[in-house]
Amino acid sequence: MNDKTIKNGRYTLLRTLGSGSQGETWEARDEGALARPDPKRLASDFEAYVKRAKRDAPDNPSPRGLVAVKRFRVGTAKSWKDVELAEREATTLATLSHPNLPVYLDHFEEDGALYLVMEKIEGESLVPGETKGVDVVRMLEDLGDALQYLHSRTPPIVHRDVKPANVIRRPDGSYALVDFGAVRHRLEASGGSTVVGTFGYMAPEQFQGRASTQSDLYGLAATALAMMTGRQPEDLPHTGLGIDVEASLPRGTPRALVKTLAAMLTPDPDARVGSIEEALTMLRAEEPREAPSERAKARRPREPERPRDPEPERGRRRERRRERRARRDDARRARRAGRRGPPMFARVFAMMGLFVAALVVGVVVGLIVPTVLYLLSIVFGARLRVAAENVRAAQKRADAAIVRAIGRVRGTSPELEGVVEVRVAGEGSPDEEQADRVRVADGPPAERGARVHVDRARDIADGEDDDLDDDEKDREARV
Repeated sequence: MNDKTIKNGRYTLLRTLGSGSQGETWEARDEGALARPDPKRLASDFEAYVKRAKRDAPDNPSPRGLVAVKRFRVGTAKSWKDVELAEREATTLATLSHPNLPVYLDHFEEDGALYLVMEKIEGESLVPGETKGVDVVRMLEDLGDALQYLHSRTPPIVHRDVKPANVIRRPDGSYALVDFGAVRHRLEASGGSTVVGTFGYMAPEQFQGRASTQSDLYGLAATALAMMTGRQPEDLPHTGLGIDVEASLPRGTPRALVKTLAAMLTPDPDARVGSIEEALTMLRAEEPREAPSERAKARRPREPERPRDPEPERGRRRERRRERRARRDDARRARRAGRRGPPMFARVFAMMGLFVAALVVGVVVGLIVPTVLYLLSIVFGARLRVAAENVRAAQKRADAAIVRAIGRVRGTSPELEGVVEVRVAGEGSPDEEQADRVRVADGPPAERGARVHVDRARDIADGEDDDLDDDEKDREARV
């Protein structure tokens, strides 16, 4: 028989399951007992057995069954840190017991190599693009339970290398997390932290040696995204430093799954979802639905409005009519008083001065100064363009003031000249207000003062149409 045996014939190496630059993982058969007992190691093996029993470690699940043996060649290690990581994986697995994690069986040193013996988990490692039979939600739940177990340990255990190659899908559809070669026992920052992980699946903080439990959430979400899209995380659409989850996933992906992956893949660890428990809660949350009462309310026909009592309404209309007549009388007296202007020669002199002022303001302030500022803004920036706009606004205000002054000189009411809209509010609802509009015709500033149009001037003078409307409403109410 050509199969190689180790540990005095206890394990027979059958075939390689994977290999790297510093070691391999073998499928081996556990012979169940030492083929050639070594008296020197009986005492140490017995002590190890007692320690596992006190720890309630599971016994060998299948004597003479298949196991996985991970061999690390110390001589090919690039640094002593690699040897430390290999020993750390063995000591960590020896303390764990979870259905979605491999079962620790043994570890030892032989012929310049470190050996770690684990339960062989039946199934296949995940490969991005090969999504047949892969249930991403089931994977997130199974691996999430395993990570929750690791993170709840004291101190918390950080895997640091969650990726498709370290996830095994069992024949029954469940998932297990393997390969604890990058595990970290503590979260405290320490000098000389090693950057461990796989590019694309590593959280940004791992590049600084600051891995935390949230780093595993990032790796788990990146694994799920790679399985759903068939592409490596670094090849997916990005927004800034983060993966654009919504743009990466196909249409029809459940909204809760999209939100969960986006929360787990946030580049900033402080803004990332805080724990695997929160992530699983988001994943299992249902989309909000419209309450049945709201839908029934939307389908319910509107009730017809009840007719209002005409008597109180008629009284309010009479009161508003009296108020409008009083305001019209006041406006008529104000217009008569406004027509009494200064002497004719003073008016002519003032009109000439105002026309000259309007011309100067229009040419200098309205044209020359803004043009110069706009040209200078090409060299000195946008602040001069803002100044040019402010000058134009000042020119408009000056034009309006000149128009009002021309109105006063001509003897018209200052209250009506140059006003864009005068709204006279009466008592009652806003739709019962009376609005009297005064428009100034378009044209140069000097001509605006000469062409002032008053909307509904005849209505303001006598108000006959308002009275007729109220009389008509009274007749309708009586009917």
